[in-house]
Amino acid sequence: MTELLITWLITWLATAVGLGFAILIIPGIKANNFLVFMIAAAVLGLINVFLRPVLWLLTAPLSVLTFGLFALVINALMIKLAAALVPNFEVKGFASAFLGAIIMLVIGAVGFILATLLTGADISWYSYEYQSQSFR
Repeated sequence: MTELLITWLITWLATAVGLGFAILIIPGIKANNFLVFMIAAAVLGLINVFLRPVLWLLTAPLSVLTFGLFALVINALMIKLAAALVPNFEVKGFASAFLGAIIMLVIGAVGFILATLLTGADISWYSYEYQSQSFR
């Protein structure tokens, strides 16, 4: 259970860092202050946990046809949804959200790799499993 909590925490942290970089780099994404940024990261994390998997399942044929690039469109829509839900968090246009999704993809990949290294997880093409390691 602790490993799962650590993995979720690292994943949320990667989302927050990715959103932070997107706010710094892309002029069309803005948060008025640090509290708004943290709320936006939390809302985006919740959206990614509950809504994004459903959308990925529903749009699987499009993702297959576009070799997975349609997932960036879904991620951009999730960023736009978070902007609609969080006051003082603004995303101007779909292009800004799409660029933010690309930045968050890169940071998320780094976070996934860190999560596996820090929790001792074993990654295969089919599963993500925790392997207990003992150090003597």
